[in-house]
Amino acid sequence: MAEPAGNSDLILENRGKLTVTGVKRVLRCDAEGAAIETARGVLRLAGTQLSVTSLDLDSGEVKLTGRIDMMEYTAERTPGGLLARLLH
Repeated sequence: MAEPAGNSDLILENRGKLTVTGVKRVLRCDAEGAAIETARGVLRLAGTQLSVTSLDLDSGEVKLTGRIDMMEYTAERTPGGLLARLLH
């Protein structure tokens, strides 16, 4: 499997402040979770009282505050759906 292009860094301060670089777009964000598309895949977050305090898509950076309980990268979706993934 090919590695996604681009850099993405995570800076977590005391589980209460998160800075993410390499951001392409914020897919979803509410008080309990977020999904952020980065240069390295989709970053899923879970926590409480989460909110975006800063978003700059020109520089590819987002800052969030709240209690961060979980961070997980998921693989990027393969174009073409299930059949294309099965045939590769």
